[in-house]
Amino acid sequence: MPAVPVTYTFLGPEGTFTEAALLQVPGAADAVRIPSSNVNLALDKVRDGSADAAMVPIENSVEGGVTATLDAIATGEELRIIREALVPISFVLVARPGVKIADIRSISTHGHAWAQCRLWAEANIPGAEYIPGSSTAAAALGLLNDDGVHYDAAICAPIVAEEQPGLQVLAENIGDNPGAVTRFVLVSRPGVLPERTGADKTTVVVPLPEDRPGALMEILDQFATRGVNLSRIESRPTGQYLGHYFFSIDADGHAADARMADALAGLHRISPATRFLGSYGRADAQSPVVEPHTSDEAFQAAHAWVQGILSGASVSQDPAPEASRTA
Repeated sequence: MPAVPVTYTFLGPEGTFTEAALLQVPGAADAVRIPSSNVNLALDKVRDGSADAAMVPIENSVEGGVTATLDAIATGEELRIIREALVPISFVLVARPGVKIADIRSISTHGHAWAQCRLWAEANIPGAEYIPGSSTAAAALGLLNDDGVHYDAAICAPIVAEEQPGLQVLAENIGDNPGAVTRFVLVSRPGVLPERTGADKTTVVVPLPEDRPGALMEILDQFATRGVNLSRIESRPTGQYLGHYFFSIDADGHAADARMADALAGLHRISPATRFLGSYGRADAQSPVVEPHTSDEAFQAAHAWVQGILSGASVSQDPAPEASRTA
Protein backbone atom coordinates (compact mmCIF):
# COMPACT_ATOMS: atom_id res chain seq x y z
CA MET A 1 0.00 0.00 0.00
CA PRO A 2 1.59 3.33 -1.03
CA ALA A 3 2.49 5.77 1.72
CA VAL A 4 0.21 8.77 2.16
CA PRO A 5 2.11 11.90 1.09
CA VAL A 6 2.74 14.60 3.67
CA THR A 7 0.66 17.73 3.13
CA TYR A 8 1.98 21.16 4.09
CA THR A 9 0.30 24.53 3.93
CA PHE A 10 2.00 27.91 3.96
CA LEU A 11 1.23 31.61 3.73
CA GLY A 12 0.84 31.91 -0.04
CA PRO A 13 0.60 32.17 -2.94
CA GLU A 14 3.67 30.46 -4.36
CA GLY A 15 6.86 32.48 -4.27
CA THR A 16 6.51 33.93 -0.79
CA PHE A 17 9.31 33.95 1.73
CA THR A 18 7.16 31.51 3.70
CA GLU A 19 7.35 28.95 0.90
CA ALA A 20 11.13 29.44 0.83
CA ALA A 21 11.15 28.63 4.57
CA LEU A 22 9.01 25.54 4.00
CA LEU A 23 11.39 24.27 1.33
CA GLN A 24 14.10 24.11 4.01
CA VAL A 25 12.18 21.23 5.60
CA PRO A 26 13.56 17.86 4.45
CA GLY A 27 11.18 16.29 1.94
CA ALA A 28 8.98 19.38 1.57
CA ALA A 29 9.98 19.90 -2.05
CA ASP A 30 8.37 16.54 -2.91
CA ALA A 31 5.39 16.89 -0.57
CA VAL A 32 1.95 18.33 -1.28
CA ARG A 33 2.13 22.11 -0.69
CA ILE A 34 -1.07 24.12 -0.35
CA PRO A 35 -0.98 27.94 -0.21
CA SER A 36 -3.19 29.69 2.35
CA SER A 37 -4.25 33.31 2.02
CA ASN A 38 -3.68 34.13 5.69
CA VAL A 39 -2.17 32.72 8.88
CA ASN A 40 -5.49 31.85 10.51
CA LEU A 41 -6.57 29.82 7.48
CA ALA A 42 -3.23 27.97 7.41
CA LEU A 43 -3.50 27.01 11.09
CA ASP A 44 -7.15 26.01 10.69
CA LYS A 45 -6.11 23.56 7.96
CA VAL A 46 -3.80 21.90 10.48
CA ARG A 47 -6.48 21.84 13.14
CA ASP A 48 -9.08 20.23 10.86
CA GLY A 49 -6.60 17.69 9.48
CA SER A 50 -6.52 18.91 5.88
CA ALA A 51 -2.80 19.65 6.32
CA ASP A 52 -0.20 17.88 8.43
CA ALA A 53 1.68 21.08 9.25
CA ALA A 54 1.77 24.78 8.40
CA MET A 55 4.73 27.09 7.88
CA VAL A 56 3.99 30.62 9.09
CA PRO A 57 6.09 33.69 9.94
CA ILE A 58 6.47 34.47 13.64
CA GLU A 59 9.27 37.03 14.04
CA ASN A 60 11.24 39.53 12.02
CA SER A 61 14.61 41.00 12.95
CA VAL A 62 13.35 44.50 12.09
CA GLU A 63 9.68 44.52 13.11
CA GLY A 64 9.66 41.94 15.91
CA GLY A 65 6.81 39.48 16.38
CA VAL A 66 4.25 38.80 13.66
CA THR A 67 1.10 39.60 15.60
CA ALA A 68 -1.24 37.59 13.35
CA THR A 69 0.71 34.41 14.14
CA LEU A 70 1.23 35.17 17.83
CA ASP A 71 -2.51 35.71 18.32
CA ALA A 72 -3.68 32.80 16.16
CA ILE A 73 -1.45 30.21 17.79
CA ALA A 74 -2.25 31.40 21.33
CA THR A 75 -5.98 30.70 21.04
CA GLY A 76 -8.22 27.96 19.72
CA GLU A 77 -7.41 24.26 19.60
CA GLU A 78 -3.83 23.66 20.75
CA LEU A 79 -1.02 23.36 18.24
CA ARG A 80 2.70 22.61 18.51
CA ILE A 81 5.74 24.25 16.94
CA ILE A 82 8.02 21.46 15.76
CA ARG A 83 10.63 23.33 13.75
CA GLU A 84 11.87 26.80 12.90
CA ALA A 85 13.54 28.25 9.81
CA LEU A 86 15.40 31.50 9.14
CA VAL A 87 15.19 33.26 5.78
CA PRO A 88 17.26 36.32 4.78
CA ILE A 89 14.91 38.92 3.36
CA SER A 90 15.43 41.11 0.29
CA PHE A 91 12.84 43.04 -1.69
CA VAL A 92 12.29 44.38 -5.20
CA LEU A 93 9.79 46.91 -6.54
CA VAL A 94 7.79 45.54 -9.48
CA ALA A 95 5.16 46.91 -11.86
CA ARG A 96 3.55 46.17 -15.21
CA PRO A 97 5.74 46.65 -18.28
CA GLY A 98 5.97 50.29 -19.30
CA VAL A 99 5.35 51.71 -15.82
CA LYS A 100 8.10 54.01 -14.51
CA ILE A 101 8.87 54.95 -10.91
CA ALA A 102 7.63 58.47 -11.64
CA ASP A 103 4.20 57.00 -12.54
CA ILE A 104 3.70 55.23 -9.20
CA ARG A 105 1.06 56.63 -6.87
CA SER A 106 0.27 53.51 -4.82
CA ILE A 107 2.17 50.39 -3.73
CA SER A 108 0.86 47.11 -2.34
CA THR A 109 2.65 44.52 -0.22
CA HIS A 110 2.43 42.71 3.12
CA GLY A 111 2.53 44.95 6.19
CA HIS A 112 5.86 43.62 7.42
CA ALA A 113 7.45 44.14 4.01
CA TRP A 114 6.18 47.71 3.87
CA ALA A 115 7.62 48.40 7.31
CA GLN A 116 11.02 47.20 6.08
CA CYS A 117 10.94 49.32 2.89
CA ARG A 118 9.16 52.43 4.14
CA LEU A 119 12.23 54.66 4.29
CA TRP A 120 13.25 53.69 0.76
CA ALA A 121 9.73 54.44 -0.50
CA GLU A 122 9.62 57.80 1.25
CA ALA A 123 12.98 58.76 -0.25
CA ASN A 124 12.31 57.52 -3.79
CA ILE A 125 8.52 57.66 -4.22
CA PRO A 126 7.41 60.34 -1.74
CA GLY A 127 3.68 60.45 -1.18
CA ALA A 128 3.00 56.95 -2.54
CA GLU A 129 -0.03 55.37 -0.87
CA TYR A 130 0.42 51.99 0.83
CA ILE A 131 -2.21 49.36 -0.04
CA PRO A 132 -2.10 46.36 2.37
CA GLY A 133 -1.70 42.95 0.74
CA SER A 134 -2.21 39.48 2.20
CA SER A 135 1.36 38.58 1.19
CA THR A 136 4.20 40.00 -0.88
CA ALA A 137 3.60 37.47 -3.66
CA ALA A 138 -0.15 38.09 -3.72
CA ALA A 139 0.46 41.81 -4.13
CA ALA A 140 2.83 41.23 -7.05
CA LEU A 141 0.58 38.71 -8.77
CA GLY A 142 -2.35 41.09 -8.36
CA LEU A 143 -0.68 43.38 -10.88
CA LEU A 144 -1.29 40.69 -13.52
CA ASN A 145 -5.03 40.60 -12.86
CA ASP A 146 -6.81 41.25 -16.16
CA ASP A 147 -9.85 42.61 -14.33
CA GLY A 148 -7.85 45.65 -13.30
CA VAL A 149 -5.89 46.48 -10.19
CA HIS A 150 -6.20 49.40 -7.79
CA TYR A 151 -2.49 50.01 -7.22
CA ASP A 152 0.48 50.78 -9.47
CA ALA A 153 3.34 48.70 -8.08
CA ALA A 154 4.18 45.99 -5.55
CA ILE A 155 7.03 45.04 -3.24
CA CYS A 156 7.91 41.34 -3.29
CA ALA A 157 10.68 38.76 -3.19
CA PRO A 158 13.03 38.66 -6.20
CA ILE A 159 11.96 35.10 -7.04
CA VAL A 160 8.40 36.24 -7.81
CA ALA A 161 9.61 38.70 -10.43
CA GLU A 162 11.97 36.08 -11.88
CA GLU A 163 9.14 33.59 -12.36
CA GLN A 164 6.53 36.03 -13.71
CA PRO A 165 7.39 37.42 -17.16
CA GLY A 166 4.56 39.93 -16.91
CA LEU A 167 6.36 41.86 -14.17
CA GLN A 168 9.25 44.27 -14.56
CA VAL A 169 11.67 45.10 -11.76
CA LEU A 170 11.98 48.85 -11.18
CA ALA A 171 14.34 48.70 -8.19
CA GLU A 172 16.30 46.00 -6.35
CA ASN A 173 17.46 45.61 -2.74
CA ILE A 174 15.05 48.26 -1.48
CA GLY A 175 14.94 47.04 2.13
CA ASP A 176 15.94 49.62 4.72
CA ASN A 177 17.96 46.97 6.57
CA PRO A 178 20.07 44.78 4.26
CA GLY A 179 20.63 42.22 7.04
CA ALA A 180 16.93 41.58 7.71
CA VAL A 181 15.94 38.02 8.59
CA THR A 182 12.50 36.54 9.18
CA ARG A 183 11.93 33.56 11.44
CA PHE A 184 9.28 31.03 10.46
CA VAL A 185 7.82 28.14 12.44
CA LEU A 186 6.40 24.82 11.31
CA VAL A 187 3.23 24.08 13.27
CA SER A 188 1.46 20.73 13.65
CA ARG A 189 -1.10 19.11 15.90
CA PRO A 190 0.13 18.02 19.37
CA GLY A 191 2.21 14.86 19.43
CA VAL A 192 5.57 13.53 20.51
CA LEU A 193 8.04 16.36 20.97
CA PRO A 194 11.09 16.59 18.71
CA GLU A 195 14.15 15.08 20.37
CA ARG A 196 16.31 17.60 22.19
CA THR A 197 19.44 18.57 20.29
CA GLY A 198 21.30 20.57 22.93
CA ALA A 199 20.50 23.73 20.96
CA ASP A 200 16.76 24.03 21.49
CA LYS A 201 14.03 26.58 22.02
CA THR A 202 10.77 26.36 23.96
CA THR A 203 7.77 28.59 23.24
CA VAL A 204 4.98 29.25 25.72
CA VAL A 205 2.03 31.62 26.09
CA VAL A 206 1.48 32.83 29.64
CA PRO A 207 -1.62 34.85 30.54
CA LEU A 208 -1.03 37.42 33.26
CA PRO A 209 -3.07 35.84 36.08
CA GLU A 210 -3.56 39.07 37.98
CA ASP A 211 -2.81 42.69 37.13
CA ARG A 212 -0.83 43.80 40.17
CA PRO A 213 2.69 45.01 40.98
CA GLY A 214 5.21 42.20 40.60
CA ALA A 215 2.93 39.85 38.62
CA LEU A 216 5.17 39.87 35.54
CA MET A 217 8.27 39.56 37.74
CA GLU A 218 6.90 36.34 39.20
CA ILE A 219 6.61 34.92 35.68
CA LEU A 220 10.13 35.98 34.72
CA ASP A 221 11.56 34.65 37.98
CA GLN A 222 10.48 31.13 37.04
CA PHE A 223 13.08 31.27 34.27
CA ALA A 224 15.72 33.44 35.93
CA THR A 225 16.08 31.39 39.11
CA ARG A 226 16.58 28.23 37.05
CA GLY A 227 19.14 29.72 34.68
CA VAL A 228 16.86 29.74 31.62
CA ASN A 229 17.57 32.57 29.17
CA LEU A 230 14.72 34.24 27.27
CA SER A 231 15.34 35.04 23.60
CA ARG A 232 11.96 36.75 23.03
CA ILE A 233 9.10 38.08 25.16
CA GLU A 234 6.15 40.04 23.83
CA SER A 235 2.85 41.12 25.33
CA ARG A 236 -0.38 40.75 23.38
CA PRO A 237 -3.94 41.71 24.37
CA THR A 238 -6.22 38.77 25.03
CA GLY A 239 -9.19 40.65 23.58
CA GLN A 240 -11.27 39.99 26.68
CA TYR A 241 -11.08 43.53 28.00
CA LEU A 242 -8.76 46.52 28.04
CA GLY A 243 -5.58 45.89 30.02
CA HIS A 244 -5.79 42.07 29.91
CA TYR A 245 -2.65 40.60 28.31
CA PHE A 246 -0.79 37.38 27.67
CA PHE A 247 2.96 37.02 27.19
CA SER A 248 4.43 35.10 24.27
CA ILE A 249 7.85 33.78 25.32
CA ASP A 250 10.74 31.97 23.65
CA ALA A 251 13.18 30.41 26.11
CA ASP A 252 16.50 28.67 25.47
CA GLY A 253 16.22 24.96 26.17
CA HIS A 254 13.99 21.91 25.76
CA ALA A 255 11.12 20.74 27.96
CA ALA A 256 13.18 17.60 28.58
CA ASP A 257 15.91 19.71 30.23
CA ALA A 258 15.53 19.64 34.02
CA ARG A 259 15.83 23.42 34.35
CA MET A 260 13.18 24.02 31.69
CA ALA A 261 10.80 21.38 33.07
CA ASP A 262 11.08 22.98 36.51
CA ALA A 263 10.44 26.43 35.03
CA LEU A 264 7.37 25.19 33.16
CA ALA A 265 6.00 23.64 36.35
CA GLY A 266 6.54 26.95 38.14
CA LEU A 267 4.71 28.83 35.38
CA HIS A 268 1.76 26.47 35.62
CA ARG A 269 1.52 26.99 39.37
CA ILE A 270 1.41 30.76 38.90
CA SER A 271 -0.72 30.82 35.73
CA PRO A 272 -2.63 27.52 35.21
CA ALA A 273 -3.80 28.71 31.78
CA THR A 274 -0.20 28.68 30.48
CA ARG A 275 -0.10 27.19 26.98
CA PHE A 276 2.90 25.10 25.94
CA LEU A 277 3.57 25.62 22.22
CA GLY A 278 6.54 23.36 21.73
CA SER A 279 10.22 22.54 22.16
CA TYR A 280 12.27 22.28 18.97
CA GLY A 281 15.77 22.70 17.61
CA ARG A 282 17.07 26.20 17.00
CA ALA A 283 17.64 27.04 13.34
CA ASP A 284 20.97 28.67 14.17
CA ALA A 285 22.07 25.64 16.26
CA GLN A 286 23.41 27.91 19.02
CA SER A 287 23.65 26.05 22.33
CA PRO A 288 22.80 27.98 25.51
CA VAL A 289 25.28 28.61 28.28
CA VAL A 290 24.26 26.37 31.20
CA GLU A 291 25.69 27.16 34.61
CA PRO A 292 26.77 24.09 36.63
CA HIS A 293 24.10 24.62 39.28
CA THR A 294 21.32 24.56 36.63
CA SER A 295 22.51 21.46 34.76
CA ASP A 296 20.46 18.26 34.66
CA GLU A 297 23.01 16.64 36.96
CA ALA A 298 22.63 19.41 39.53
CA PHE A 299 18.83 19.07 39.53
CA GLN A 300 19.09 15.28 39.86
CA ALA A 301 21.53 15.57 42.76
CA ALA A 302 19.29 18.12 44.49
CA HIS A 303 16.19 15.93 44.15
CA ALA A 304 18.11 12.90 45.43
CA TRP A 305 19.28 14.92 48.43
CA VAL A 306 15.70 15.94 49.29
CA GLN A 307 14.47 12.36 48.86
CA GLY A 308 17.18 11.24 51.23
CA ILE A 309 15.94 13.69 53.83
CA LEU A 310 12.36 12.52 53.44
CA SER A 311 13.37 8.86 53.69
CA GLY A 312 15.22 9.48 56.95
CA ALA A 313 18.55 8.40 55.51
CA SER A 314 21.76 10.11 56.46
CA VAL A 315 22.55 12.74 53.86
CA SER A 316 26.06 13.99 53.31
CA GLN A 317 26.91 17.53 52.37
CA ASP A 318 29.59 18.69 49.99
CA PRO A 319 32.59 20.22 51.72
CA ALA A 320 32.39 23.97 52.22
CA PRO A 321 34.02 26.05 49.51
CA GLU A 322 37.71 26.70 50.06
CA ALA A 323 37.09 30.39 50.66
CA SER A 324 34.64 29.60 53.49
CA ARG A 325 37.01 27.15 55.22
CA THR A 326 39.92 29.56 55.23
CA ALA A 327 38.00 32.69 56.13
